[in-house]
Amino acid sequence: MTSKRPFGLPPVRLILIAGIAGIFAGAVAVYVTNTGSGNGGEGVFAASAGACEGSVETVKAVSQFTKGEVAAMVPAQSPRPLDLTFKGPTGTELKTADFAGKTVLLNLWATWCGPCREEMPALAALQRDMGGPGFEVVAVNIDTGSDEKPKAFLEEYGIKGLGYYRDSSMGVFNGLKKEGLAFGLPVTLIMDGKGCLISAMNGPAAWDSADGKALITAAKGSGGT
Repeated sequence: MTSKRPFGLPPVRLILIAGIAGIFAGAVAVYVTNTGSGNGGEGVFAASAGACEGSVETVKAVSQFTKGEVAAMVPAQSPRPLDLTFKGPTGTELKTADFAGKTVLLNLWATWCGPCREEMPALAALQRDMGGPGFEVVAVNIDTGSDEKPKAFLEEYGIKGLGYYRDSSMGVFNGLKKEGLAFGLPVTLIMDGKGCLISAMNGPAAWDSADGKALITAAKGSGGT
């Protein structure tokens, strides 16, 4: 597990913060509704939920591993395909559908969010250890303004191996907030290879821990490629 953290907090502190987030997120399933597409007022779920029928088994598999350092991860009650838009490493627009065939850990973070900053080394370590054709950590920065602050943070703390994804409009966060999936930062979503929401978490976690890796392995094994 990585030990270099921006504020020097031990992993147990992350667990406590995530546990508190889990209380507010609720020990109930994530409720999702079919409300159209896009990051704005039309909702964040694609119109067709039929594509996610097989994802129920993935939710069941992953739910067995929502414990320990990822105990705040809440399984989706009714998996649906996410329809989110943000910019990729080259500055071009990407959609969650562009990651089809790949299990994705989608994380929203900002430089002004202390728990986000503390979590980033673990996300980078998870990507280095488990990233590949079948899985990617997609960490989307939502700082408003230019790229200067997020890039400076990543450079200063040696956060390497993550693709540089951005949404300076905060549209992704606001869309997830409307659906009751985002209460603050960081926000983490697990999507299977069909782009369907499997589970969600508000708050940080030690993603490079054995618990985090076991959860991702379950998501890949059941719903990825």
